[in-house]
Amino acid sequence: MKFPRRRFLHLAAGVVALPFASHVARAQAYPTRPVRWIVGAPAGGALDIVARLMGQWMSERLGQPFVIENRPGGGSNVATEAVVRAPPDGYTLLTVGLAHAVNATLYDKLNFNVVRDIAPIAPISREPCVLAVNSSVLAKSVPEFIAYAKNNPGKINMASSGIGTTQHVAGELFKVMAGVDLVHVPYRGGAPALTDLIGGQVQVMFPFVSSSIEYIRAAKLRALAVTTTTPSPALPNVPVVGDFVSGYETSGWLGLGAPKNTPAEIIDKLNKEINAGLADLNIRARLADLGNAAFAGSPADFGKHIMEETEKWKKVIRAANIKPE
Repeated sequence: MKFPRRRFLHLAAGVVALPFASHVARAQAYPTRPVRWIVGAPAGGALDIVARLMGQWMSERLGQPFVIENRPGGGSNVATEAVVRAPPDGYTLLTVGLAHAVNATLYDKLNFNVVRDIAPIAPISREPCVLAVNSSVLAKSVPEFIAYAKNNPGKINMASSGIGTTQHVAGELFKVMAGVDLVHVPYRGGAPALTDLIGGQVQVMFPFVSSSIEYIRAAKLRALAVTTTTPSPALPNVPVVGDFVSGYETSGWLGLGAPKNTPAEIIDKLNKEINAGLADLNIRARLADLGNAAFAGSPADFGKHIMEETEKWKKVIRAANIKPE
């Protein structure tokens, strides 16, 4: 039996289009069951709270539960490996943050490469740290603190919530760029570090605004500057470090990722809903209450940001010779 040439070409085109059509159909139907959103940090912290806020939004918009699953350990490496090994079907997602950019250089041997093995979906939020000192420190400004540190090299203790954390690398970047010698004192978490900062056992720290603002308002700590390029709405009268140390910028940031090879249609659908949430006034207000600012963008924007941050912190970690615990 012979087919007319036109009919043959029509049938051939239909066969070629079938895989694309099935991808589109899956994306349109997605999600048809609960989605796991894995967070590499304990419940109750900033990463967890923002994930739950956005997970609730996604559940309401897409009609399926977005279940937050906390998998702390290894500075987020445990959670990341679980997602890297998951099927690329959009049903296992990962909170991606500054820790991933740091860990790429901090750890010599990882079983994954975030830039290669995690597909970026969307950035979600940023949060500044604050250069905070114990109230007994005489310095009232960043220039005064730098002068004080240079006059007391190796005598000022700088707390952090652990090696490789945002607070730690924020301080190390400051040390390099300001040319000061501060002694790093790592703690197992931000709360005990802040307790000792208030008590005077350590003199300086770069905590997140959200975790330190009540102590600053109560005059238990003195805020000298925030670490972002613009002032924090929560501390409008506090300048930015970059006003005194040119080019300095650090912020905790987070976004959403998925295993590589997750269909582009699903990535785009998730990105659209995340950005819709970040445009919602109630969510923006809730983020502001947490000391965060909305950080919207495309998958490509987020991928570029991750690569830039990875390169930035590689230089700091090598310059400071930071090693994992």
